[in-house]
Amino acid sequence: MDGHTRPEVMPRAHAPARDPAALDRLALALGPGPFAAVLLFVSPEADRLAVQAGLAAGAFGGAPVIGCTTAGEISAEGYAEGEIVAVGLPAATFAAEVLEIDLTHIDGQGLIGRMIRARAALADRHPVWQGEFAFLMVDGLSIREDELTAALGPGLGPVPLFGGSAGDGLRFGQTFVLSGGRFRQGAAVLAMIRTACLASVFSLDHLVPTDRRMVVTGADPARRVVHQINAEPAAREYARLLGKDPAQLTAFTFAAHPVVVRIGGRHHVRAIQRMAPNGDLVFFSAIDEGLVLTLAEPMDMADHLDAALTELSADARPSAILACDCLLRRIEAQEKQRFGAVSSVLRAHGVAGFSTYGEQWNSMHVNQTMTGVALWAPEAGP
Repeated sequence: MDGHTRPEVMPRAHAPARDPAALDRLALALGPGPFAAVLLFVSPEADRLAVQAGLAAGAFGGAPVIGCTTAGEISAEGYAEGEIVAVGLPAATFAAEVLEIDLTHIDGQGLIGRMIRARAALADRHPVWQGEFAFLMVDGLSIREDELTAALGPGLGPVPLFGGSAGDGLRFGQTFVLSGGRFRQGAAVLAMIRTACLASVFSLDHLVPTDRRMVVTGADPARRVVHQINAEPAAREYARLLGKDPAQLTAFTFAAHPVVVRIGGRHHVRAIQRMAPNGDLVFFSAIDEGLVLTLAEPMDMADHLDAALTELSADARPSAILACDCLLRRIEAQEKQRFGAVSSVLRAHGVAGFSTYGEQWNSMHVNQTMTGVALWAPEAGP
């Protein structure tokens, strides 16, 4: 643990993903518990079958274990690669109800009922505790995040939600969610949390909209593919607006020059994942014909992140921060040689979590953001 995060609030540990004894090391570092839940953010380099076997053998004292594969980890050292990060939610200050969700059939009414019952059960068990939040992890290649968050929205009530889409590094091959002792595809896991800690869910980005706009004039919403922008081939028109050759478009270009849409008085990123061989643009989140996209330009990520996390400490420094950070932010930090600076900010503020293929915030699926929850020990609330 670093000096800014109190072990009794949210203990965490990290170990090399390829270490056969990784789970034993993590369990030892977290301590004996008991835990209301343990979160595992697992590098795609890990042997998933070995992790499942370790869980079946009773790692973490039988506590519910949920997690996902990542596009990078956030440990006590800041940005990390090739690791498993474990986060414990001690039963002394947390209670959890875990809901597994099948993305092949999203039953909105059924989900709402399950969420209401879970929240009521938590309130019955801990009527004095006032902190509440919901934490979601979802298959990052399912293309179902927008539908899922919309379905979850009506069941949240006053409970704020944040989450992240499971990753597969930069490969975009296979993404998995961990629940019930198994890694699953086409699935999501929702943890309804009640806590004695004061909890504040947040979403932040470092992007400033410009006056350069474009209209999606041809798209395949089901696959999140844009064929045309301003009635021109999508990649070519996007590149023209940037003053670039389409052949120059890379993951860094998309990270450094995102597009945003205005919803409910706030801009939200619609991040571009990649350019298809035919010149289409494939997006990380919902896209449709007629959508007006605005080019955005980034502020310095390290400076912005430090200021935003410091603002959370206006009255009292958080005892712990759990966060989901978009892969595109990590890519931008690397390409702009700010990786070390951003990592230092994460380390200084005691952030734990993972890099994602997309983030969830309340009833929305978003991109190129950091979503998370700041926690204050019961005696140290702001």
